Amino acid sequence: MSEDDGKAMTVAEAAEQVRRGVAALQAAHGGVFPKNAMILGSGLGALADRVEGATDISYSDIPGFPVPTVPGHAGHLKLGRLAGTPVACLAGRFHAYEGHAPQTIVIPIRILRAMGVERIILTNASGGLNAQMAVGTLMVVRDHINFTGRNPLAGPNDDRVGPRFFDMTYAYDPVLREIFAAASRDSGVSVREGVYVGVLGPSFETPAEIRMFGQWGGDAVGMSTVPECLAAVHCGMKVAALSLITNAGAGLKPEPLSHEDVMVEGARAHDRAERLLLAFFARLND
Repeated sequence: MSEDDGKAMTVAEAAEQVRRGVAALQAAHGGVFPKNAMILGSGLGALADRVEGATDISYSDIPGFPVPTVPGHAGHLKLGRLAGTPVACLAGRFHAYEGHAPQTIVIPIRILRAMGVERIILTNASGGLNAQMAVGTLMVVRDHINFTGRNPLAGPNDDRVGPRFFDMTYAYDPVLREIFAAASRDSGVSVREGVYVGVLGPSFETPAEIRMFGQWGGDAVGMSTVPECLAAVHCGMKVAALSLITNAGAGLKPEPLSHEDVMVEGARAHDRAERLLLAFFARLND
């Protein structure tokens, strides 16, 4: 953990982190930078191995990128092609519960945007809130509820990045969601659409919280994605998110929750998630 983690950045500090990160990526990658990016969540990191012709860059070599501390988050950026589509694939992400300030978590989003990325696909592992979405369900996020108590855009705004106030009505781009529906038909992998509830973590939710989130209209709950979506929309990216439901929420089943179970279910669903995402990126290439 760096000395800046847990502390909010000034606008000037954030801008300098982005500048240094962009310079490092330009030095490491001589070609045209992809316009599409994807962040791989818990249990889905192996998809990075399917990136063809990849340039592999460690997060530790990119100023502004923290190093993940959570099992299942490798900490590598791969630049190459998925299903023929150029992509920047981030194997591993950062979470507020690791001690990172919200502004630190989204520096990679701003670096990618400064490199020319226009669309970002967020993936995550989540707990189920909806009885109609069993463990193993792949859910395309339609909307989210931010229950983290934090927003990475709080504080002085950098107008060069995005506006002070911005609309979140279509935060999860309807066109990209339609492409996921088409990819589902192409791949034969079923998907559902639903609402993702973002929480701070690292503790799993209590049964009372799970009941409350379900009454609010939530379908899945997790500890990521929301800050990245907020920052991406703020700086003009199109966003889609795919959530793998790896466990039932606390109190919905008698068994206690564990991160090991999340990883096991992620591995079980990996083939379906991979087929779906490859079909999705093939559609983007069209």
